[in-house]
Amino acid sequence: MKISIERATLLKAVAQAQSVVERRNTIPILANVLIEAEGETVQFRATDLDIEVVDKATAQVERAGATTVAATTLHEIVRKLPDGALVTLNADAASGRLTVEAGRSNFSLATLPREDFPVMATSEYQSNFTANAAVLRRLFDKSKFAISTEETRYYLNGVYMHVADGAEGGKTLRCVATDGHRLARIDADLPPGAAELPGVIVPRKTVGELRKLLDDDDMDIAVSVSETKVRFATPTITLTSKVIDGTFPDYTRVIPTGNTRRLEVDASEFAKAVDRVATVSSERSRAVKLQLEEDRLVLSVNAPDSGAAEEELMVAYSDERLDIGFNAKYLLEIANQVDRENAVFMFNSSGDPTLMREGNDQSAVYVVMPMRV
Repeated sequence: MKISIERATLLKAVAQAQSVVERRNTIPILANVLIEAEGETVQFRATDLDIEVVDKATAQVERAGATTVAATTLHEIVRKLPDGALVTLNADAASGRLTVEAGRSNFSLATLPREDFPVMATSEYQSNFTANAAVLRRLFDKSKFAISTEETRYYLNGVYMHVADGAEGGKTLRCVATDGHRLARIDADLPPGAAELPGVIVPRKTVGELRKLLDDDDMDIAVSVSETKVRFATPTITLTSKVIDGTFPDYTRVIPTGNTRRLEVDASEFAKAVDRVATVSSERSRAVKLQLEEDRLVLSVNAPDSGAAEEELMVAYSDERLDIGFNAKYLLEIANQVDRENAVFMFNSSGDPTLMREGNDQSAVYVVMPMRV
């Protein structure tokens, strides 16, 4: 195999591949990227056996063929080459080496045979639909902060993507994530063809890799879903992933419907105030107290070891006085999801879950559990 390819094109493809590769693994071939050249196209394929990414790029193919080389090493080399360089990759099967040449730079890398590279089995997808990149980005970006990192509750280690009944009536494409302390539920219009979508839990790592495909607002993403796999494809990149084999809990039971105490606050001012007072909170509890009175909110932290802080905000609140405590990190993460100017919090009592949404928008709902302070 011998190809010539522009440095920027090569860097983009190899960067996507090396981020899928696991740094530590017991199977040497999994540290490699499979490079396949044919016609005017070169394909870069990487996998950790749970996720597979295939990135296609245009190149001058002098000699068709395929080889595998260490993904991280190739990425580091290409990253350090000068902008605008033309990179030549030349694989010699007899010596088992891949030479990388650009200008006066020359590298020789060890390769492994392509036959050893595992290719993810194809799957029959029950649901195939197309969604705009901006829509998918909103669904996953606004929900991923609530993904659990607790390995014992593995079924919470991802975003639950499914079809649900929308708040305004009709069916909706919904993403939900929760770790038991906070929950995010984000809705979007159901794309044509998605009605038969089986509910799947998209793993945390896949959500991170998918984010790299969703930067172009004008791009449409082809989504295919089966009981065991999910695939997201652009014209040049295909990301295929196993889904988490487990049952996502009935999240509707923890979303409060009877909270009547309504607080409306400037989301940006609120987030900054929480961040400021939390500076003195103890690392262990990160507790911040909210004291609500008519049109007034006092945020306070009292940490015997490090000090105390207090800040007052003007808000819209007309119910009876309420004192309630939260983990500052959880409050901040939820407040940072608000794209509109105002955040609306709905409280019941100091011991009940609190609901938050963006203004009157019902398509993004967040729940946070209070804590004793």
